[in-house]
Amino acid sequence: MKQISCVAIIPARAGSKRIPKKNIKDFFGKPLIAYTIETAIESKLFDRIIVSTEDETISEIAKKYGAEVPFVRPLEFCDDYIGTGPIINHALSYLKSQGENYDFVCSIYATAPLLQVKYLKEGFEKLQNSDAVNSFSATSMPFPIQRTFKIKDDRCEMFWPENFSKRSQDLEEAYQDAGQFYWKNLHKQSSDVMFGKDSIPIVLPRYLVQDIDTLEDWERAEVLYEVLKRQKKIL
Repeated sequence: MKQISCVAIIPARAGSKRIPKKNIKDFFGKPLIAYTIETAIESKLFDRIIVSTEDETISEIAKKYGAEVPFVRPLEFCDDYIGTGPIINHALSYLKSQGENYDFVCSIYATAPLLQVKYLKEGFEKLQNSDAVNSFSATSMPFPIQRTFKIKDDRCEMFWPENFSKRSQDLEEAYQDAGQFYWKNLHKQSSDVMFGKDSIPIVLPRYLVQDIDTLEDWERAEVLYEVLKRQKKIL
């Protein structure tokens, strides 16, 4: 019986503008990316853990914490408008050119210090035992989206005014991308978006989810991490 092969790819470019050098900025004594690498190693799910970067410093730090950096990411895949998909495809194409083919790939963000092994494993196991193409980290919205509004000319305008008088508990719960990991079965194809019918959401508790795009996000992530560490909810 053929052994199933999995590769983790961690995108980590150097050009973060809102938080300079975000991927390697110190987070409780370690570069931020170290948490992602160490969790991927601890999971024992992967044949290889690869960081895709164009930056020499990120490359050296990634190697120090146990990842591989077998190629330099081309600069055309390093600007602000390139999504994760082309970066993963570039890495897979490189590996294929080296004679390496995998059954599953997991894209893991370098900015996920709250990532937990058990959810990474759950994503793989549920995907492997299904006919789905993808699985990814998700979490519930803290407030019913059906009662949200936009601000136009300093005034409010509801997206769905018909829901104003409805009780929150009567509205359907909504979920969002948790921005931690994305599994894909490389033997299957989908024409749908990631958040569509061919994907399995792995629902994380909201206290384990914090996107890190701004300095405010970073400070909130520090507070969360410190509290969770004290409560022994993360190791």
